[in-house]
Amino acid sequence: MGSRHFVIIGNGISGITFARHLRKGDDQARITVISGESPYFFSRTALMYVYMGQMKWEHTQPYEPHFWRKNRIDLKQAWVKTITFESKTLVFDSGETLNYDILVLATGSKPAFFGWPGQDLKGVQGLYTKQDLETMEAITSQPMEHAVIVGGGLIGIELAEMLTYKKIPVTFLVRENRFWEQVLPQAEANLVQKHIIQNSIDLRLETELKEILSDAHGNARAVVTSSGEEIPCSFVGIATGVTPNVDFLKNTSLAIGNGIKVNTYFESSLPDVYAIGDCAEFDQPPGPGRRTLEQVWYTGRMQGETLAYSFCHKPVTYQPGVWFNSAKFFAIEYQTYGWVSPEKVDGERDFYWEHRDGKVSFRMAMDQEGKILGVLNLGFRLRHEFCDRAIREKWSGEKVMQELGKGVFDPEFYAPYHLEIQAAYQRQFGGVFLPSKKSFFQKLFGVSQ
Repeated sequence: MGSRHFVIIGNGISGITFARHLRKGDDQARITVISGESPYFFSRTALMYVYMGQMKWEHTQPYEPHFWRKNRIDLKQAWVKTITFESKTLVFDSGETLNYDILVLATGSKPAFFGWPGQDLKGVQGLYTKQDLETMEAITSQPMEHAVIVGGGLIGIELAEMLTYKKIPVTFLVRENRFWEQVLPQAEANLVQKHIIQNSIDLRLETELKEILSDAHGNARAVVTSSGEEIPCSFVGIATGVTPNVDFLKNTSLAIGNGIKVNTYFESSLPDVYAIGDCAEFDQPPGPGRRTLEQVWYTGRMQGETLAYSFCHKPVTYQPGVWFNSAKFFAIEYQTYGWVSPEKVDGERDFYWEHRDGKVSFRMAMDQEGKILGVLNLGFRLRHEFCDRAIREKWSGEKVMQELGKGVFDPEFYAPYHLEIQAAYQRQFGGVFLPSKKSFFQKLFGVSQ
């Protein structure tokens, strides 16, 4: 393999996973990771907990500083200004240059803005980078009567929780007629919406941002909605999705669509240049039900592992397998495996159960023959390996129900929701499930089949 110089732009989960696995398989490679954002890799999902004072910044770093020295991975904190692909040269903002043999672009995403008047005012921002967190901390540390969040996705709900924790009243603008319409079916959206409102959030559905108004000093002072309402605020959180962070590459010879165009080997349009993670856009979806842009944490990790394997062993294509994602809506945990459509699909069988407290639910989508297509659960956890296997092996809905107790990931002292789910499935579809020995907890919660 020789001592090729691998340069990785981006120290997020994709770039660092690639660097780690490359070092495991190639002892001779020279590896340099570049990021202007931070000197060390950190857990991006932990930003909200730093803001709320539940973690310190140093706690977001999964690896101690000596890890990088031990594994001979050079870290350089710098912003790349331009890349001359013909000479394989990076030029930094400082004017310094660096040459590479293999370039891996793992530049991630940035918040998507859509040209609203006033979007460049102070107090208007997304939440993605360390710098975003620092800006948000500085602005919201001042006395603040109100904040507005625009966009009903996962970053939006994180912003809502962060601001509410600091006792800043929040109005949440969601363009669609339900929260996270492109992912959540109506029943789950209703469940989450009730939870949002119970946390003192002013949730406005079917309401769009029209304009952000300025005070005399260039700060945000109010938003104007699509209905013409003016809502006073000092902070506007933009959570209308993310877009690949590729602006500095758009006037080069590299093929760019929404992201950096790659095939399933992560090869770009130029030799010795690869792209992984949020910034990589596949020519074709990498599998059934997948998208050309896959911008979640676990796919970034998988892409880094796959590309490293290709360099250390033999070239392999990206085969992402069963879709998975997880998050939290305040206290309600969310998981999805496989494909669960947010709308009713002709020819599919659908099973939905909701607990009487309105904070726990389970949905299973099945094909015409009753084989599982996907699950979506709120308020309790299922084991990844259980759901992944059930979907890959196309278990029948009845078999999933029969084995569901083995798939529950919650600790021992949690309520045995799977027993109620099994009973509800039995009422809707029939079938016989072998009852396990009645436990103290079944008696305690009054659950029977």
